[in-house]
Amino acid sequence: MIEMREQLDSRRRRLQFRCWHRGTQEIDLVLGSFADTSLERLDGAELERFEALLDCPDVDLFDWIFIGIAPPPQHDHDLMRLLRGLCVARHH
Repeated sequence: MIEMREQLDSRRRRLQFRCWHRGTQEIDLVLGSFADTSLERLDGAELERFEALLDCPDVDLFDWIFIGIAPPPQHDHDLMRLLRGLCVARHH
């Protein structure tokens, strides 16, 4: 059980680093802020969905999060809605 927790913690740290070091300032801010406040609460399946989002190009993430363009079905899930909500909350 401790080993599983350590693996999740290590995975979360890697994800947090990836979120803050993507290269596009707007995406860094949204993903990094999300990681800082939400990664601890995500379970293994949610982390997998989030990792899949991080594999997407910044330009696609920008369009999906900021512009509101519908993401492909595999990325249209709870975490995308959370990211969009975070963006909307910051701009209102």
